[in-house]
Amino acid sequence: MGERCCAAVLRVLVLLQAAWALAGGQVRYSVPEEAKAGTVVGRLAQDLGLEAGEAEARRLRLVAQGRRASVEVSGASGALLVSSRLDREELCGKSAPCALRLEVLLERPLRVFHVQLEVTDINDNAPVFPAARKNLSLSENSPPGIRFPLEGASDADIGANAQLSYTLSPSEYFSLDLQKSNERNIEPELVLTKSLDRETIPVHRLVLTASDGGRPSLTGTMELVISVLDTNDNAPQFNQSMYEVQLPESAVAGTLVTRVNATDADEGINSEVTYAVTNFIPPSGRDVISINANTGEIHLTAALDFEEVNIFDFRIEARDKGTPPLSGHCKVVLEVLDVNDNAPEVWVTSLSVPVPEDASVGTVVALLSVSDRDSGENGRVRCWVWPASPFGLEATFAGSYSLVLREALDRERVSEYEVEVRAEDGGAPALRASRGLRVPVSDVNDNAPAFAQAVYTVLARENNAAGAELARLWARDPDEAGNGRVSYSVWEGGAGVGGAAAGSSSSSSGGGWRPASSYVSVDAESGRLWALQPLDYEELQVLQFEVRAVDAGQPPLSGNATVQLFVLDENDNAPALLPPAGSAPEAGAVAAEAAAAAAAAVGAGSAPGTLWAWAAWGAPAGQVVAKIRAVDADSGYNAWLRYELWEPRGKGPFRVGLYSGEVSTARALDEADGPRHRLLIVVRDHGEPARSATATLSVSLLEAAEAALAAAAGSSSSSSSSSLSRSAVGVELGPGAASAATNVWLVVAICAVSSLFLLAVVLYGASRWAPRAAVLSGPGPTTLVCASEVGSWSYSQRHSRSLCVADGAAKSDLMVFSPNFPPPPPPGPAPKDTQPEPSALLDTVSGNTLLAFTLSLPPLPGVARPLGCSCL
Repeated sequence: MGERCCAAVLRVLVLLQAAWALAGGQVRYSVPEEAKAGTVVGRLAQDLGLEAGEAEARRLRLVAQGRRASVEVSGASGALLVSSRLDREELCGKSAPCALRLEVLLERPLRVFHVQLEVTDINDNAPVFPAARKNLSLSENSPPGIRFPLEGASDADIGANAQLSYTLSPSEYFSLDLQKSNERNIEPELVLTKSLDRETIPVHRLVLTASDGGRPSLTGTMELVISVLDTNDNAPQFNQSMYEVQLPESAVAGTLVTRVNATDADEGINSEVTYAVTNFIPPSGRDVISINANTGEIHLTAALDFEEVNIFDFRIEARDKGTPPLSGHCKVVLEVLDVNDNAPEVWVTSLSVPVPEDASVGTVVALLSVSDRDSGENGRVRCWVWPASPFGLEATFAGSYSLVLREALDRERVSEYEVEVRAEDGGAPALRASRGLRVPVSDVNDNAPAFAQAVYTVLARENNAAGAELARLWARDPDEAGNGRVSYSVWEGGAGVGGAAAGSSSSSSGGGWRPASSYVSVDAESGRLWALQPLDYEELQVLQFEVRAVDAGQPPLSGNATVQLFVLDENDNAPALLPPAGSAPEAGAVAAEAAAAAAAAVGAGSAPGTLWAWAAWGAPAGQVVAKIRAVDADSGYNAWLRYELWEPRGKGPFRVGLYSGEVSTARALDEADGPRHRLLIVVRDHGEPARSATATLSVSLLEAAEAALAAAAGSSSSSSSSSLSRSAVGVELGPGAASAATNVWLVVAICAVSSLFLLAVVLYGASRWAPRAAVLSGPGPTTLVCASEVGSWSYSQRHSRSLCVADGAAKSDLMVFSPNFPPPPPPGPAPKDTQPEPSALLDTVSGNTLLAFTLSLPPLPGVARPLGCSCL
């Protein structure tokens, strides 16, 4: 709305000017500078009195006069228009008024009109100072009130738009004073109102502003930079009064500790500062750090050790180079941080060794001291014992421990302990240390001697030499020194001794009970078992006794072992002929007389005796006329007898059973055989070398009636004189009587064998489960004989059994010994080390151990061996 009003006013003014110009012969227009292009300055064609369209037809135009007029005439309307920017200051400068003279040309007819265009001023130029910044220098000791003239600003506008006024930015040190040089010019002056301090404000920056009188007013500024010149009136000042630095003790020489910085508020040489260390606490710090005099950098010159010094205190001086020089001071505190560079230390302050193996739990073995030179977590130590048993650690107070016994000791299991006390601190990474302790365990007599076997079985041949070594016993005592030194002795045991009267039907006992010490002796140190006298199997078969082992400890401890000495039979007895039985079981009566002399052809050594027998004429082949009975005091193979007809040789009327001793007819007897026959029979055992005895049998051939009478007479005679040792007479009753008698005796024998079998079963059960005595006496003399068709077996040991095998290839006859000994005590603890058995004949037997001897028997041609022949 305002612009439209201004445009209307301008049009009115232009019309009035045109009217006046035409009246005076010159057209005048006025236009403000900076009018926009296209602005109508005036209606020139109309003002010149031209009709519409005439200006274009007569080519109304401006004539250039060498300077750009910045206006033009519109050919269509004939109006004078602004064609380009109008700048009064550019066109007229400071001249006033600014009038432009224009010539307007009109053709047909040609006419020239003069037009005056006045460009009016607007406030389009701000005041301008000669420089945007002005630098001033003042000494900081300049007095207040001093003046500094300033150069004023200028304004390209004219009139009121060019009238200037000045203002200064607020300052407590400076003010502005305006001086008028003439009516139009004003000169500003800068006045110091307060003393300067360069160290407080080294440079003052002010702004001088010039404002013109236009509406709106335009301004121009100039920066005043006032530098305060220094004097040495300030000492150096550190930016900190105390520098606190922390360094790990692992820092190496050359490490930067810190950099101190002191500033001097002065400038120039007055502000140049040098540094020095003036005081060291502790004095050893002189060797730890150094300072650079120019830069203030402090470096390590030696390694740090927290455990020696953990804090250093230094005084640093900063001095300027002014005259006189001024100085400032600060304090540097270097704190050394602990690093886990020290492993724990373990010391044994007291050690009580050796430790007796019966020491109670909780016994103090050693006192230890544990320390770590580091601090904090690095110096906190954890201790333990390896291995974890049987010792442990107990803390008594800080850094002190007791090594105590946590479990019972056993020197026989572990005689010495290698204990390691380990310590570990709490650093990262943790450091460890250890201390080894050797803890020997002293012995106490807590172990009794223990034999390797609870029961020793010793086999000894009879007729051994006196002083012969039978076995070697060994008892182990794991204790040491005197506690483990063992001595041996025969403790208890013996045998009932009996003798057999050879050639007698009954045995007479003699000798009674004899202790084991009369047979054997044991070496007190070595445990060797000796025979004190030769052993006789026929007198003693088994000797059981105990050997005691006693150590030398206090009190002494002992252990026992049972020794079962079995005497092995040797073939030292020749077969002995038995006297005839009270009533013979054979068909014909047999009279047997003991003979000790052997025939010269077979080497018999006893004087010959004669046995009598009768046979009836016409007796058939196989008729038994007599039976030779013999026994051998030996046992087993040595007592296995065989019978041989030594004379007459060849095909005679009689023959002898190889193992039965039965004399029978080899063929039917007739008168051609003669009335009497003399038979020489040799009885041999199977020993090595074989021993023998001979018997002479005289067989008389009688009629059947005479033979019956002789048999009856022989029967009564043998019943009345059964104790005769030299001769006996028997008469055969005949084939029928002999057969009946044989059947009776067979029934009796079967009943006896059955009874004995039942008795054996009962005794076996009783011996198996019934309690047994501690000592078993030796068996009695040999009195039992197993007779069969294949021979006679005699046994001199109780509870012995023989097994006869059938005919065939060479087989083994087995003899089994089953002594009824008490079960051995349970064995003691197994020894730590073993010792080989001293003798191959030494063996361990349990309560019912079987001693087996295998006898190899060759097959006997023509002789059948009965199966299952068992004699008890």
